[in-house]
Amino acid sequence: MKSHQSTQTMKPATAAKKLGVYLPATPAEFQEGLVTRAELDALQADPPEWLRTLRTEGPHPRPVVASKLGVSIAGLARGGITEALTTERIEALKAERPEWLEKERATQAEVRREAARLKARDEERAERTSDS
Repeated sequence: MKSHQSTQTMKPATAAKKLGVYLPATPAEFQEGLVTRAELDALQADPPEWLRTLRTEGPHPRPVVASKLGVSIAGLARGGITEALTTERIEALKAERPEWLEKERATQAEVRREAARLKARDEERAERTSDS
């Protein structure tokens, strides 16, 4: 019996998410068809001009915007940012340093510190129990 391996495909939204780009800014042919795993790998290995441009100039999806600003996605929403932003707009926000951005960055820094503290505590506990 011969096994038949089907080609794994994904929706354009999934592929855009994996590529870190904003789907509505991608070319129509990308938005309208399915993307195979091989096509995704090819796009990642040798990005075409449109993909390189989107990654550098945007508009960027919210997870990328949040990362570039050093805040959470919820922090973006609290700051009133609900749309995709270009790199230029992100840099302008960094320069303007609005109050909400400073507050959200401080909150995110505290969350990271607490996560690091808990990780260290858990590692210490695991080490103590393995030494017993």
